[in-house]
Amino acid sequence: MKHTLAGIAFAAFAALLPAATRGPREGWLIIIGGGEIGPEIWDRFFRLAGGPAAGPAEGRAQPIVFIPTAGEPDNYDDAALAPLRKAGATNLTLLHTRDRKVADSATFVEPLRQARGVFFGGGRQWRLADAYLGTRTERELKALLDRGGVIAGSSAGATIQGSFMVRGAVSGNQIMVSPDHVQGMGFLTDSAIDQHLITRHREKDLVPVIDERPELLGIGLDERTAIVVHQDQFEVIGPSKVAIYTAGHPSFFLKSGDRFDLTRREAIPAP
Repeated sequence: MKHTLAGIAFAAFAALLPAATRGPREGWLIIIGGGEIGPEIWDRFFRLAGGPAAGPAEGRAQPIVFIPTAGEPDNYDDAALAPLRKAGATNLTLLHTRDRKVADSATFVEPLRQARGVFFGGGRQWRLADAYLGTRTERELKALLDRGGVIAGSSAGATIQGSFMVRGAVSGNQIMVSPDHVQGMGFLTDSAIDQHLITRHREKDLVPVIDERPELLGIGLDERTAIVVHQDQFEVIGPSKVAIYTAGHPSFFLKSGDRFDLTRREAIPAP
């Protein structure tokens, strides 16, 4: 009983602390809920990777790195780049390993030092954590953001961008919190990110996670829909919805064009 009361007291105290959720100071995140990625999302990714007027239509070859490590195969070949090529990317490098020693080597991370954009594919987010957390690869990803680049990811590639990783159990993605896989890469600080939200009827799954960890902001994204994060705000793009979860408050949905203040943890009124 004492432990329960102490936990309640701590939760109440933590809820009073100022929110610390932040996006990159210089760079950008595009966090996608899975499913088919529409042209509005690809276009934003390419533009942020290559500058304000450097979409595929302009014929510029942005240096982009694709990381498919969340997927099941142990090895990937050039065919894995097909979705990005179809979307219009031309200057592409595939970067993949399951060996942490390789991920921590200077040779492996060299493409990240040249890149303006990185895209994480879908699969299981624990595979990304096992391969890259705490390695030179993770440090170079954060360095890319520090110099104004963009990191995008869909499904597992979305969840890994938060600080607290949900659905990280190796045994199955129905387990929301797995003690051996709770650390994400933290590109978006103090956050937990879920995906396939409405399509897979996951609307209520983040509620207990956030209620038990009131310092976190919960973000649930449906398929074909993304948030574009920069500093202390994000914008929703895509045809479906994004859900927001904060401890002690009912969840609510945002739609395309809506903006959200990460610091205040509230929607920004439309002009």
